[in-house]
Amino acid sequence: MIPKLSEVSPIQAKYLSFIERLKASGFSGDTNPDYANRVVLSTDNSIYQVLPQGVIFPKNTQDIQLLVQLSNQEEFYDIVLSPRGGGTGTNGQSLTDGLVIDLSKHMNRILEINAEEGWARVEAGVVKDQLNKAIKPHGLFFAPELSTSNRATIGGMINTDASGQGSVMYGKTRDHVLSLKTVLLDGHLLESSPIDNETLTNIQSGSDYSAHAHRVVDNIQKSKAQQIKETFPELNRCLTGYDLAHIRTEDGQFNMNSVLCGSEGTLGFIVEAKVNLLAIPTYAALVNIRYDSFEGSLRHARELLAAKPTSIETVDSKVLGLAKGDIIWNSVSKFFPENTGENIQGINLVEYTGNDEQEVADKIKVLTDKLDTLAKQGGSSALGYTIAMGHDNVNKLWAMRKKSVGLLGNAKGEKRPIPFVEDTAVPPENLADFIMEFRAILDSYNVQYGMFGHVDAGVLHVRPALDLKDEPQEPMIREITDKVVALTQKYNGLLWGEHGKGVRSEYAPAFFGELYPSVQQVKGAFDPRNQLNPGKIATPFELGADLLKIDAVPLRGQFDRQIPLQNRDQFQEGMYCNGNGACYNFDPNDAMCPSWKGTRDRRHSPKGRASLMREWLRGMSQQGVDTVKASKDAKDSNFLFSFLPRLKNTLAKRRGDYDFSNEVHESMMGCLACKSCVGQCPIKVDVPEFRAKFLELYYSRYLRPAKDYLIGSLEFMMPTMAIFPQPYNWLVSRSWVNHFSSKYIGLADNPKLSKLNLKKEMSRRGIRLATPLAIEALSPKDRTRAVIVVQDAFTSYFETELVLDTMETLSRLGFQAYLAPYMPNGKPLHVHGFMKAFNRTARKNLDMLQSLAFYGLPFIGIDPSMTLTYRSEYTKAFSDSRQIPNIQLMQEWLMKKSAHLIKQPLMCDNSTYHLMTHCTEKTNAEASIQDWQKVYSILGLELKVENVGCCGMAGTYGHETANKETSKTIYDLSWKEKVTDPGLLGKLVATGYSCRSQAKRFDDVAIPHPVQAILKHLREARVE
Repeated sequence: MIPKLSEVSPIQAKYLSFIERLKASGFSGDTNPDYANRVVLSTDNSIYQVLPQGVIFPKNTQDIQLLVQLSNQEEFYDIVLSPRGGGTGTNGQSLTDGLVIDLSKHMNRILEINAEEGWARVEAGVVKDQLNKAIKPHGLFFAPELSTSNRATIGGMINTDASGQGSVMYGKTRDHVLSLKTVLLDGHLLESSPIDNETLTNIQSGSDYSAHAHRVVDNIQKSKAQQIKETFPELNRCLTGYDLAHIRTEDGQFNMNSVLCGSEGTLGFIVEAKVNLLAIPTYAALVNIRYDSFEGSLRHARELLAAKPTSIETVDSKVLGLAKGDIIWNSVSKFFPENTGENIQGINLVEYTGNDEQEVADKIKVLTDKLDTLAKQGGSSALGYTIAMGHDNVNKLWAMRKKSVGLLGNAKGEKRPIPFVEDTAVPPENLADFIMEFRAILDSYNVQYGMFGHVDAGVLHVRPALDLKDEPQEPMIREITDKVVALTQKYNGLLWGEHGKGVRSEYAPAFFGELYPSVQQVKGAFDPRNQLNPGKIATPFELGADLLKIDAVPLRGQFDRQIPLQNRDQFQEGMYCNGNGACYNFDPNDAMCPSWKGTRDRRHSPKGRASLMREWLRGMSQQGVDTVKASKDAKDSNFLFSFLPRLKNTLAKRRGDYDFSNEVHESMMGCLACKSCVGQCPIKVDVPEFRAKFLELYYSRYLRPAKDYLIGSLEFMMPTMAIFPQPYNWLVSRSWVNHFSSKYIGLADNPKLSKLNLKKEMSRRGIRLATPLAIEALSPKDRTRAVIVVQDAFTSYFETELVLDTMETLSRLGFQAYLAPYMPNGKPLHVHGFMKAFNRTARKNLDMLQSLAFYGLPFIGIDPSMTLTYRSEYTKAFSDSRQIPNIQLMQEWLMKKSAHLIKQPLMCDNSTYHLMTHCTEKTNAEASIQDWQKVYSILGLELKVENVGCCGMAGTYGHETANKETSKTIYDLSWKEKVTDPGLLGKLVATGYSCRSQAKRFDDVAIPHPVQAILKHLREARVE
């Protein structure tokens, strides 16, 4: 039995008092001093980890005004407040040991769109892609491009003055800010935009923080004008945050936004922005050039710039290699042919956009003619090129490039590329030489690294691979950074190109030079007591406070090294999360991550769960727990002997006895186990896997709810229940039974068993059971057309007709189909952490399957989730100890038999269907979706894939009472619109049992499986 984790870092009394006073003052948002929220928001995408005192989620501007006004009272002068948006910063910008003020949860409304004038007004928590989705119908977009655009908030972009690909043409975030609303520390709501001198004078005449700040900034601009001009380098990625060089616009107006943009929450809370929108170019194309050396790709960039592209992005061979092992590669592989003898060490993605197709084509031809000439001359580093035409293809390639950041974190081994010197910017003409010296620094430490970035802007992201769990490697953070700072200054560049300063503000005095005291004056004018995100960018001159030091802020590695190796290895599926935040994807039509989308609670995300798991392991390790041994003990424990201690602990829990394990458990139980994280997370965080291991240990201390035993035994009970389905179906259709089950057992809306009995129908329809005797009787010719269909509990007993239809379809297509004997798969057991029972069940199932695999016939499954269990859970459970038969998805096998299908004398009627895919299938077997489309096409049908997210059911998740509301919320995000669309009535098909049952449950719409739509047409098909 695992111990209780009652000793966690307590909240300081003054912060508890502040939070209580805040709640009493009429604050309408959420206040979260619990340890789980604090742990989850103690990290971002940087190498640092700082535990806050609490997490505050304001609902509106008035909440933030209450917050700052309370902090402005003398007793709370030392309360620290740090704004947070998407939490994707690479430099610890939003990390704090005070209060995190997260504006993303509630303050995420698009307030106004003026398409005619080309602007939008948004709250700070609006995500960039959320805005772009809303304005796309108007032919507009918000220009600054980011790799994290599907989770980065507009407020976060403004606070770091973010930019990325295409910045040479489109500039940085601040170039698109028209006006801002900022809550200052005295509660004043500052509305800032370029103003004339008369307006400035009127503002300066006041007595509040705003007036004082305007006086200070104006005086600095006037008195230090020449010094400012000499200090700030003229770069595309100019020095932002307290930008003294652009306080006055070109027409002489005063613009406080130049100070606020990039200020990282150190001057106030930016709550609203009016931003400029641009027209989406009608045509887009990418020329994808391959090189035999990374240096060659960098040096070629200057020549490429002469061809006047929209942007140029560079990726090295390390990133490219990692992309090949990711789900993203399926969509872009055709643009990177692997020609014999080529050794690709770098690529340049050269973008062209415009509103005239011929103009774009002419620009491309100028470049490709030069590339063709180089190829004929020989001696060039360029190996060849491909062209991607149209927004669809271009967006696929940009998606691969965007994923580069996360992909580097998925490098094998303990040393993984990390961000601490990745954001340098130098004049583009200096970039190649700069990078060669940069590489020499890293090579001198024998450090591997990955590189990608924006060569047209002189910005290349370099991530050295270190293992900060290994204490001797820690000093390299300081040593390498100091050398890179000196190198950057040598080449007239900046240390912070686009990702903000954060903890690396330590070097701000070196780059601001003699102007740094002026920067401190600006900070003091807005934040005289150093309460707002202190230690970043500048400190008030009068206080003499220090900036943060890059080696004095706690590192993640320092915490992780407290976890013994065997414990880390057991839970490795969550240990390597680097905080890139891909799981915070806002898009409701994307499968990642449904529990986050349904709750907007960061604890209910893969990043949140991985953070909690790391801290839980650290706590267990500090108490001397070997989790591997504890898991073995849990498997070996006697249910009866352990019952009383577990009952005692459970009753103590109900009385409020604190145990951090309960907070972790709450987070884990919100997971749908859809495995979208496994397929879409660039680090391959596998929440369902470490969740199952956690639940096994958790329930060695506490009693399991009754529903878990019912769900775990479902696969074993159904064959017996299916003999007489009427009594069960009668019961579950009674409202009082459903009420009782929902309230006292924890299961709601239980599905009915099929009225058809599979065994009887097999006999009646002549469906053959896969037995050694039956297979041995096959002729050699029949063997080539034979296939074994592996049963699963859900389709065999809840959708028996689907199994029968599958067998009929395969027969009509000329195949010899056999049905494997039914055996429990064990998936429900794994989901709920019954690891011993899962292993036992899986072994028995494998015994049966391997007895059939001996004959070499292919296996296929019907339900994606149950079928893919053999590739994931089975493979991890048995590793190399047992051979796992290759159980293919039906469409994968059918496509391998495409030559046979083409020969079938059938002609369907060219009907069009719309496919709704299962999350697990969509994210873990993405290529198979196209297989369905190809199979349909061969059979004379058309299949269009609908872009939807998760249905919210995921096995039994949606049937659990505690999850029903969230399940419906998730369903309503994307599925409901499609299911209830009159134009799609009778045209939808869905691959997942859970998806079909969810549509039937909430909208009473019966959606067939793709094979059932095929069967309908086969029955009606003309014979050629």
